[in-house]
Amino acid sequence: MITDVAGVRVGHWTDPEARTGCTVVLLPAATVASGEVRGGAPGSREWALLDPRRSVDRVNAVVLTGGSAFGLAACDGVVRWCEERGIGWPTAAGPVPIVVGLVIFDLGVGDPTVRPGPAEGYAACVAAADRGVPLQGLVGAGAGATVGKWRAGGPARPGGIGSATLTAEGATVSALVVVNAVGDLIGSPGEPPRLLDLTGAVLPSGEATTIGILVTDARLDKLQCRLAAESAHDGLARVLDPVHTAADGDAFVVAATGAVEVAPHTVRSLAAHAVHRAVIDAIG
Repeated sequence: MITDVAGVRVGHWTDPEARTGCTVVLLPAATVASGEVRGGAPGSREWALLDPRRSVDRVNAVVLTGGSAFGLAACDGVVRWCEERGIGWPTAAGPVPIVVGLVIFDLGVGDPTVRPGPAEGYAACVAAADRGVPLQGLVGAGAGATVGKWRAGGPARPGGIGSATLTAEGATVSALVVVNAVGDLIGSPGEPPRLLDLTGAVLPSGEATTIGILVTDARLDKLQCRLAAESAHDGLARVLDPVHTAADGDAFVVAATGAVEVAPHTVRSLAAHAVHRAVIDAIG
C-alpha cells in the first residue's frame, strides 16, 4: 500500500450512506511531484504548478475526492491543517501549503447534495496514519465510485479505491487509485486481456474518471516525475477498456521523496505495473 513509502500518511473521510468521501495523502517535506492528465473531462486544483516548467517543485499533500467540482473544496481544509502546522512553500509571509486536488464525479449515486468540503478534508488529515488505514474498496474518495458506464442501458457496478506496491533495485513505488471509469476490467496481471464488446456503447458526458497518486522513495526531479506519470497511464490502459475517453478525467500525480538513488526508467516500469495492480485491487 502507499504507506509503504516512509513518511507517507493517508486518511479518509467517508459518508457510506451518501456514497461519497475524500482521501488525503500527506507527503514528507521536500517531496517533488508532477503529473499528467489523459482524460477529456478532468477536475483538479493546483494542477498547473505540476508542470516541470513551473518553479514550485514541492507538494505537501494530494487530495483525491468525490463530489465533482464541489468536492475540490475539501482541499481548503487540508490547506488549513497544513498551515496550522507550519507546512508549506516558504515565502516572506510564511509557509503556503501546496495541496493538489483531483476529483471524481460521484453525484449519480447516493445523495448528490452531500459533498466533501473543508471540514471533511480537515477530518481526513486528522485521521491520517502511516499504517492501519483501509485502502481498498468503497472508502474515502472511492465510496461512490462505479465502473462499466459504457454499457448501453446497463447498470454500472461498484468501483472503489485500491493500492499496490512494487520494489526493485532498492526503490519502492506505491500506487493509490480511485477507479470511477467509463471502462471496465480487461484482464488481470499475468492473464491475457478480456476484450469488451463496445457495440452500442454510450459515453456519459463528464461523469467518470480514474484518478490516483504514485509515491516513490526514488530521487526524481519534476520532469522525471512527469515521465513516470505517463507510465502510470500506460498501466491504466493495460487494465481498463475503454480508457482515456472524452467522458473520463483520468489523471495521475507522481511524488518522489528522494531517499533512494535508482535509474528513472526503473521507476517508470514499476509505476505502470503498480497502477495495473491497484485498479484490480479496487474493483477486481
